[in-house]
Formats: sequence, C-alpha cells, structure tokens
Amino acid sequence: MSKFINNEKKTQIVEKLNFLFGAEKTENVYCKLSKLVDEFNHNMKQAGDSKLWLDEKDIFLITYGDSIKEDGKPTLQSLHEFLKENLSEHLEYVHILPFYPYSSDDGFSVIDYFKVNKELGNWNNVEEMSVDFKMMFDAVINHISAKSDWFQEYLKGNPKYKNYFIETEDLPELLKVFRPRALPLLTKFETAAGEKLIWTTFSTDQIDLNYKDEDVFLKIIELLLFYASKGAKAIRLDAIGFMWKEIGTNCMHLPQAHTAIQLFRDIFSVTAPETLIITETNVPHKENISYFGDGNNEAQLVYQFPLPPLVLYSFVSGSAGYLSKWADSLELISDKTTFFNFLASHDGIGVVPTKGILTPDELNLVAENVKANGGRVSYKATPEGEIPYELNINYFDAVSDKNTSLDVNIDRFLASQAILLSMVGVPAIYIHSLLGSRNWQEGVELTSMNRSINREKLCRKTLEKELVEDGSLRNQVFTRYKELIKIRKSQKAFHPNASHKVIFVNDSVFTLARTSIDGSETILAMINVSKEKQKLSLEPEKYGISANSLTDLVSGLDIGVSKGKLDIELDPFQVMWLK
Repeated sequence: MSKFINNEKKTQIVEKLNFLFGAEKTENVYCKLSKLVDEFNHNMKQAGDSKLWLDEKDIFLITYGDSIKEDGKPTLQSLHEFLKENLSEHLEYVHILPFYPYSSDDGFSVIDYFKVNKELGNWNNVEEMSVDFKMMFDAVINHISAKSDWFQEYLKGNPKYKNYFIETEDLPELLKVFRPRALPLLTKFETAAGEKLIWTTFSTDQIDLNYKDEDVFLKIIELLLFYASKGAKAIRLDAIGFMWKEIGTNCMHLPQAHTAIQLFRDIFSVTAPETLIITETNVPHKENISYFGDGNNEAQLVYQFPLPPLVLYSFVSGSAGYLSKWADSLELISDKTTFFNFLASHDGIGVVPTKGILTPDELNLVAENVKANGGRVSYKATPEGEIPYELNINYFDAVSDKNTSLDVNIDRFLASQAILLSMVGVPAIYIHSLLGSRNWQEGVELTSMNRSINREKLCRKTLEKELVEDGSLRNQVFTRYKELIKIRKSQKAFHPNASHKVIFVNDSVFTLARTSIDGSETILAMINVSKEKQKLSLEPEKYGISANSLTDLVSGLDIGVSKGKLDIELDPFQVMWLK
C-alpha cells in the first residue's frame, strides 16, 4: 500500500475502481495506481505553502501558445516575456490552450500528450513560465489524434494497444448517442485484423479512447501527474462529458464519467492538492454543474457557458432581464467550488446553453447582429427547422453597434467585460479581448474555419507599438481593462465565493450586490447595457450597506445617500462599482 494513501482514501479509491473495472481487476489496478502516486511524490518537492484555493486576486488569461510571435524565438518564450513585462501584476493564471504536437482542430487533436509542439518551444519554456504565473494545461483526453503512435500501433495490431480504442458495429442503439457535430459517429479504418468501425465523436482524426480498458485509465493518470510535475496548477478536462461509452445510452454524463473524475480528484488530493480540476462541458446549466459532484469530490470549477450568449443578448437588445434572472439562480454548493466565467475564448459563442432561456426569435436577433458585424453563424437542423448553435466572432465586434462611434463601442465592450469581472466565480479573459483585437477575416480565408476569426496570431513588435499608441483601440481597451482588473483584485467582495444578490430594479442595468465572505464589505455593481441614460433608485441598507455616501471605485466619485435612498443616473454603457 502507498504510504501516501491512508486507509480511508484507499477505501474510497477501491470502491470507485471496483465500479469502473469490476472486482477481479481492482486489486491489480490499485497496485499500479499506488505505484504512480509513490513515484510522483518521491520525485516532486511538495509545495507546502501553495495556496489551496482561489481568492479575488485570481484572474485567468486564456491564450494559444503562439498568440504572440516574433522572429528568432520560440513563441512560448515570446508569450512569457510579453506577459511578464505587461501583465505580471494583473494575472495569476495563464491557460495555454493545447501546446502539444497535433494534426488538426488547432491543437485539440493531440499526437503526443507528453511532448510540446516544437513550433512553440519545449518543456523548459513551459516550466519557466510557471515560475512567474500559475499554469493551466489542457487534458484533451476524450480522444487522441489518428496520427498518434497509440492509434498507429493499434492499426498495426500491437497487442499493447488492442483495447485502447472502441470497435463496434453500426448498431441501431447508437442512434441514442448525443452528437455534438453533424458528422458520422463511427469511422472505417483498415487494421491488421481487417476493416474496423472505430468510435470518433468529433472527427475522423479524433479517435475516442476506451476508458473501459484499465491500461488506458492508468496511462491518463500518469499523464495528469506528469502535467502537475510540469507546473500545472489547473487542468482543464476537455469534452469530458463524452469520456465513457455505454451502448444503449446517450453516452453523455454517465455515472462512470463522474466516477473517473472523482478518482482524478482523489489522486490529486494525495499528490498535488493545489492543482485544480476544471471541467469543460458545453451543455445546459443543470448538467454542467453536476460536475461539482457533492462539492468536495469532483471538479472545483466548471465553465459557465450560458454567460457569453446572455451577456451578448443583453447588449444587442439593451435589456439585461434574462441575464439577471439567470444570474439570480446561481448557487455554489461548497466553499471549495466556483464558476469559471468567460465571455470569449478560442471557440465560438455557443448558444445551446441558452435553451429554455432565449426564444428562437431572440436567438435569431443575436445571430443576425453577429452577421451584420462581420461574424459567422453555424446552424444545425432540428425538427422545427435550422437553428443557430455557435456564433463565430471576436467579442468586441459581437457587442459593437456598427452605426456608432469607436469610442462608444469601446464603452460597450468594457461594460460587457465589467459584467464578467463582477460575477460570482473567477474571471477568465481571452487574450484578444484584453488586447482589443477585432475580427480576423484573413484567418477564416486562410483556414476555411469559422473559428479562426478569433484566433489571430499577433506580431509582438507591432502589438507593443499599438498598445502604447495614445488613443488607439488597443491602447484604450488594454489600459482601461487593466484598471478594472486592478480595482477588482483589491476588493474582498469579489472573492469567487463571496455572496451575490441580483437586484431587479431596471432591466437595462445589470445590478448585483457582492458581499465579502466575512461580511465586512459589500459592493453594488451596476452596468448599463443600453444606449440610453438610465435612472434607478434603491435602498442600500437592504443589501448590507449603511452609509451617507458611496464611492464609485471606477470613477472615484462619491454619491450621496439621502434618507436611505440611493438615486443614480447612469450614462449609456457606464460601469459603477459602489462601495
């Protein structure tokens, strides 16, 4: 038995292994698992002073490893230098999207999980960055590239890889399987044993792993511990809801998938307790938050997928009514879980999570606005007709009004980002949002992929020149965004687990009271999502604020409270954080 796993933890692990693999295999799997834990702990220096949970100072950046480039340097080195020089006081975590060798899908079809893409750099570059920033890695472990050694050896008949992948017949029961894309579920491959149909959820180049095989499971445990050894303080489990297949079910969110994630959590608890698990499941809210488990045994963070489309709808319509109602329903189930909030990312803006919130007409309103602002819309067929499922556009352009000035659109955009910074949870900012980027139409033409519109590769020299050019788009967005971040980080009321109370006073003003965990401070966040001035009146004492005047942390102005009433007029797209 591992000296790092006590009897109680062993019992928990054994029960889960028994559920996944059966009693006959459990002892052998547990012994191998114990060996992996022992090897990791013997080789690693345990960081006893590492912070085990998040606070208001934690801001995540989402970026590709080659988002910033310059001649003569590995892109990971250029990215690190840029972030260290310009954002070291603003960011704690850097999420580098898959930086491994890949064959398609901009990194999400991984050829070798254990290597760094040579075009980006090497493990030294990653580990050097982990000295200055906490790192978030992707674990793209539902599938692996068809070009990988694992799959190529399987095709050759290597017995080691015989059960790494899922062979099946084209059965009627497979019609029940949830399909994220309009592509065949099974793909024909010629193997040493003849032609086989292999499970490929996402594309013919992305071969699903077979987690019913204990060797696959153990190899992935080895991988996760390897990532922790290389500096990962957060690990994103990509598309993890698809990981376990049971023919006859929809193969989504199965109990075995949840059990596997719980095992990952168990293993990190005795090896790298400061490393957080984040699940990426682009599904309706109830299913999404199921990955919190009981609040202590599964993911610490889940992606907040309804947020991007609901914020976008608020600015398109001038009403935050739907956003407010949805935000009011959010509940954290423990003090060690929270939401991973984002507005923009490397992917498009998924609208599936708004099902039951926005009507088809309201979704079409957003889609038409996206197209008018130079974006793309992906549709899927339903019995009721075609409906949009993903919007591909830079978020600055998404919330912009093409009939107004650049300065007003900057205000619109920063107001949207202020909502992100105000919400319960931790904010994750996409690099192109922080840098004031626009739609990259050339990228779409270059790759024929709609998602490339928000994946521009920036020349570092040009970027740095634009960022200091007084009055430029990049300069205004970057400077004002950093100031909002600086303010947020200094306020205990913005702790990821600080209480939140949505205030329904004016549909055009998203209004939220955040109160620190110790109850010592409350901030009223008010963001006008409309192009008209808005007036509102409320009683601060109802939200724990007893004062004759409040200070707007954004403008620095004091606002009086008269006879217990706070009367405010907000300019179009104005942001107030009142304390």
